[in-house]
Order: sequence, then C-alpha cells, then structure tokens
Amino acid sequence: MTAAVALVSARAAHALDEDLPPLLAAFAAAGARAEVAHWDDPAIEWGRFDFALLRSTWDYTGRLAEFLAWVERTAQATTLLNPPPVVRWNCDKHYLGELAAAGAPVVASVFAEPGARAATMLDAFLSQHACSELVVKPAVGAGSRDTRRHARSAYAEALGHIAQLLDQERDVLLQPYLSAVDSHGETALIYIGGHFSHAIRKGALLPPGAAATKALFAPEETTPRAPDPAELAAAARVLAASPFAALSYARIDLIRDDSQAAVLLELELIEPSLFLAHAPGAAARLAATVLAAR
Repeated sequence: MTAAVALVSARAAHALDEDLPPLLAAFAAAGARAEVAHWDDPAIEWGRFDFALLRSTWDYTGRLAEFLAWVERTAQATTLLNPPPVVRWNCDKHYLGELAAAGAPVVASVFAEPGARAATMLDAFLSQHACSELVVKPAVGAGSRDTRRHARSAYAEALGHIAQLLDQERDVLLQPYLSAVDSHGETALIYIGGHFSHAIRKGALLPPGAAATKALFAPEETTPRAPDPAELAAAARVLAASPFAALSYARIDLIRDDSQAAVLLELELIEPSLFLAHAPGAAARLAATVLAAR
C-alpha cells in the first residue's frame, strides 16, 4: 500500500520553506504520497497519514502550549518525526545546559526565569564574562526572533531587552557574542538518520545595533561548506551528549569561540531548514529514513 506522508508546516511558512518542493519530489520518487499540511488546521485527520514529518512549524514558539498539545495528539494518531520526547526537550534552549553538563562543547549560556531581576542577571553575567558584546534571546524562540546583539557598553539597552522578555513571562538566555562568527559565519551540519549528510555556511545574523527581527526568521545567506575535522568532532560530541539516538534528522549549528574551537550554538531537532537543495540526494535520503521509521 502506498505510504501517506504529511510534511508539517505552518500557514505563514508554507511558501517560505525551500525544503518542501524537493521533499515532495523525493517522496513521490520513492512511491509515497506526500502533501504539505498545516499543523493547526482543524480539518486535518492526522490518522490518515502513515507519517507526519515536522518541517516548518515556525510559528510554534508563540503558541507553545497549543503546539505541544497538538504534538501529543498527533503522535497518538500517526508516526510523528521527530517524536514528542524530542520536541519537548528541544523546544526550550535550557537543553544547552544539559548538553554542556554532559561534556558537549557549548557556547557559555546563562538563563533567567520570569520573576528574576533583570539588573541582577545582567550584572552577574557581565562579572563572569569579559566579552565586549553579548546576545540576549528568549529561551523558547526560533529564527532569531526577539534576539539582539548588544555592546557591553550599551548597558541600558541590554537591560531593557532582558526586562521586556521577563515581563512577557519568558525565560531569557544570555550568551557572549563570539566575534569569529562575523568572519567565519556559522557551520550548520545536517544529519539524516544519524549519519552526516551535508553542511552549509550561514553568514552572521545579528548586525550590531540592529533591532530584533519580527519576521518568521532573520534573512540568511547560505552557501555549501565542507566541515573541517574539528567541526565534525564537535558535532559528534553534541550527538553523543544528546539523550536521543537514531534521530530522523538533526541540524547542529556551530560557531568558533575566541580560541577558534568549534562550539554549539543550537541543536535543531524540531523544524530546522535542512538546506536540501545544497546537497544532491539529501531529500531522497530523508524520504527513505522516514519511510523506514515504522
């Protein structure tokens, strides 16, 4: 019987997700019937699909409770990839602390929860880190939304950003801004079925002094990149530290620290762009991985 696959997106992301056309073609070539489905469409009967592949549900961060409830319901009706335990763990960047504790190389990360004093948090961070710039972002977020780069000297600006997020009842993450990203960019390593597939270079996303993007994601400049041995080794340590094995897909975003060591910025296991057009055969590999998941 022909397998039915839902490529799960969001209304606002459907036309923006460049991975969807190659995936539709790859599933068709594999003899499966795939279609794009919006996660919050109440008319969809998810049980009619054999698989639901999370792709561009990029609006979930502002509707997290609703999205997680949908994840649980849908996983009872069909095979959801990646599965609910992965989604629950990866939707909040507190996972970075768990990975660091497990020995993965991670950008230094400090968190504060609603109710904390913004000034106390910022003063403690600046006393611990001699960085000339810092990044303030929500712990639940995607696409660099509500994320800003602040100069150390712009204390009032950074303080206001932290306070605004806390006032919105959002957990806050502070990290030093690692300036090597301005020249080297990010290296995003894509893994399919637990195996390295391909990598791309992303240019720096946070211009100094720029306001946070209000779009679904900040504009990206991407080009193919061959990761070096140090990046592959860092990615392997991240995957080894993760509590999950044999993931259908994963994207590991690495940047360089001040010593030029590769460190994790984010581990993307829910809805990352996989830049399939940059790697011939990648869409077919993902389709094969999904169809073998039962």
